[in-house]
Amino acid sequence: MSHGTFLFAEPKNEPVLSYAPGSPERKALKKAIADMKAQMRDIPMYINGKEVRSDNKKEIRPPHEINHLLGHFHVSGKEHVQQTIDAALAARESWANMSWENRANIFIKAGELLATKYRYKMNAATMLGQSKNAYQAEIDSACELIDFLRFNVHFLSQIYTQQPLSPAGMHNRMEYRPLEGFVLAITPFNFSAIGGNLPTSAAMCGNVVVWKPANTQVYSASVFMEILLEAGLPAGVINLIYPSGPMLGDICFSHPDFAGVHFTGSTGVFQGMWKTIGENIARYKTYPRIVGETGGKDFVFVHPSAHVDAVVAGLARGAFEYQGQKCSAASRAYLPSNLAAEIKEKLCVEIDTMQMGIVDDFGNFINAVIDEKSFDSLVGYIENVKKSDKAKILCGGGYDKSHGYFIDPTIIEAYDPKYVTMCEELFGPVLTIYTYNAEDWEATMDIVDSTSPYALTGAIFAQDRHAVDVMTKRFVNSSGNFYINDKPTGAVVGQQPFGGARASGTNDKAGSVLNLYRWLSARAIKETHVPVTDYRYPFLKED
Repeated sequence: MSHGTFLFAEPKNEPVLSYAPGSPERKALKKAIADMKAQMRDIPMYINGKEVRSDNKKEIRPPHEINHLLGHFHVSGKEHVQQTIDAALAARESWANMSWENRANIFIKAGELLATKYRYKMNAATMLGQSKNAYQAEIDSACELIDFLRFNVHFLSQIYTQQPLSPAGMHNRMEYRPLEGFVLAITPFNFSAIGGNLPTSAAMCGNVVVWKPANTQVYSASVFMEILLEAGLPAGVINLIYPSGPMLGDICFSHPDFAGVHFTGSTGVFQGMWKTIGENIARYKTYPRIVGETGGKDFVFVHPSAHVDAVVAGLARGAFEYQGQKCSAASRAYLPSNLAAEIKEKLCVEIDTMQMGIVDDFGNFINAVIDEKSFDSLVGYIENVKKSDKAKILCGGGYDKSHGYFIDPTIIEAYDPKYVTMCEELFGPVLTIYTYNAEDWEATMDIVDSTSPYALTGAIFAQDRHAVDVMTKRFVNSSGNFYINDKPTGAVVGQQPFGGARASGTNDKAGSVLNLYRWLSARAIKETHVPVTDYRYPFLKED
């Protein structure tokens, strides 16, 4: 029984370690990488708090070192999906009834374990499994995931304190219940933090979760599951499985207790899920919550007054960090004619300095793209440019998959603002630029806004404050996260809530209080202290 109101104060963002030469964290991370490479991990499913294995195993190999075997994971069958749903529903009542302070402290403890005991193991797993350099792993699988755990507890604590007015003679209160059923979390390869946040944000609200990560993120997802179990997460609350997407959808979206989906992935998959859910709507006990963050074709619009070196640095980082495999990555840039030549020259010089290779070598800024399918797709775009009269390779354009899936950081110059690589999401280290007449900057904004169906992130560079005001207003619907004189990547929990609209998703803003409302079902309760005993109102009396 609770004998107090328990609040969790607003936390500070987890400090980002530098991994500079000679630092203790650099030494510790290199050791963790070597230790994990020396192991052959056998990764089970986690159903009802127990390790479960199948007869069907898949290999895990680093995208940057495909001849090295890290281990295997056990593929889930239909029976495992059903067992997972059953386990989640069996755990639902006790989990929903657990006191808030005890539920919250599981995730606070998980954050502390990640910040300390597991920091280097989690970063090493992300580096090896998803081909991230040390800094990209640190800001993702350590800092952002820690921030999600801590800030979400704080945000939920705030929600619970929001209560209605109670006039004299009555007491009004609001209960914030979990959803009635189970939540399905489907997470992508590119951010371990998203992989951890999507199931835990729903779970800390009292929901039970079926979690399916991308196959290319299983390696780090399994480490996070170890952390959650060590933090005291009860059996059945979050269950980690690895089935095929279609099989998972067939079972979960036809189940009467399906209560919601928390998704990050492709637009096509999300739209297909939405359609299936709609077709099955009469099956469900309650209308499911559908929360999704999908694709992006993120823009950088450079005004004629922009600072050239700031643009160059913003494009170099925004387009090529983590090989451009961020849904927020700079993918298309619009350069004014008065600055274009200098920007292009300096940007190509910068690209020539970017080292590419394995993650073990901390001097490498660029690593591999995630898998062969992605590699082949990107090569197709690059080769088509070489044959086109509507675009050219300005710098980069090389590739090699003999040892890993390496694509050189590449800049395409398009002569047509609607050239295919200005419109389609490539998800790789490829930036397409278009030069516009500097005098036509206001008209060019219409092209920027209409080129892509997405509206995730966007950035502008300008020194002219009037222009900043005009562009901010013109691009009001063009992106959910908008950056002024900065790259369009790097949203921080508690600082820039993340999400976009249009074809980029439901814009439910991960890393903010808004997302948590989606996993709660409010109940208003009115208690009258002295009830009336006569139905008659005063107006009924005779004069």
